[in-house]
Amino acid sequence: MTFASRTFLLLAALALSACGKEPLYQEEGFVFGTRVEVSIYGEDEIRARKAVASIMQEFQRLHDLLHAWKPSALSDMNTAFAKGKSAPVTPELEAMLRDAIRLSEQSGGLFNPAIGGLIKLWGFHADEFVAVQPGARQLAALVAAQPQMRDIYFDNTSLKATGLLSAGSRNRTVQLDLGGYAKGYALDRAAILLKQQGIHNALINIGGNVLALGAHGSRSWRVGIQHPRKPGPLATLELRDGEAIGTSGDYQRYFELDGKRYCHLIDPRNGQPVQGVQAVTVLTQGTRAGVLSDATSKPVFIAGVGAWRAAAQRMQLNEVLLIDADGTVHLTAAMHKRLEFADKNLIVKSVD
Repeated sequence: MTFASRTFLLLAALALSACGKEPLYQEEGFVFGTRVEVSIYGEDEIRARKAVASIMQEFQRLHDLLHAWKPSALSDMNTAFAKGKSAPVTPELEAMLRDAIRLSEQSGGLFNPAIGGLIKLWGFHADEFVAVQPGARQLAALVAAQPQMRDIYFDNTSLKATGLLSAGSRNRTVQLDLGGYAKGYALDRAAILLKQQGIHNALINIGGNVLALGAHGSRSWRVGIQHPRKPGPLATLELRDGEAIGTSGDYQRYFELDGKRYCHLIDPRNGQPVQGVQAVTVLTQGTRAGVLSDATSKPVFIAGVGAWRAAAQRMQLNEVLLIDADGTVHLTAAMHKRLEFADKNLIVKSVD
């Protein structure tokens, strides 16, 4: 995920109650380096506009907090780690890191926000990146150093001075990049803010990570899963209250060199951009549906065609879809039941 400066574009609000139709308010923006869309159903425009403003403000706060390469609390922490030092950490960021550590352990290390150094080495720590392959020696050294989330520790070094715990790393090559976590966390925060304001029917979309609250009137929210190689959706499904979908793909942040595609999703085991997978979509539920929709799609994507099912089970996912390099769709039976495919000529392989 690229963090870029915020430029919000306000769409026309569709408050149609005066025409005898039910009201739908929609607003669009740009944050976390991607398009953000918020739809609120059944509220008057003033109330809906205020609610969306609070969400956008929260997204900007998280953008500023979690930027991986511009000045932020996260980049300060990375600087300290590289020097073998610790840095004060807020309770919120501490909770995020502890959660990311648990998810990384659950994934067997395939979800690994500690490999920011590898992501930077491939040129993806930039708003605009160029096609470049890192030097083999530098890449091998960083892979051999094995930066892991479990290298991070917390202590009371700064407690007396700042009132905050400190976070440090036993491994100086740990460089945090929460790009595979932040969008999902932001979705969960948006859900909390909306509920606090008494709004129970909304759809929040952050670059393909989508969370549904309530319904769109008498029907569920219907959303599409982007086709990784064609315009338009691969499939659509109805999202129920509290459900989220998250997609990891090789088609948003990538470059091509000598006819080969290099995406921003890096396998921490070999330091290489993942090959052989176009996209993975997962469906999640519960109070942490947003975080899980973001973080759990990564280990499934990295595991690849041969091991995606085992990775999904490890992350306790029932509804999962993977598209391989040839465009064949592999998915669980539970996910198959939820989807309506737009392309009827797809090769679909369903597993229990």
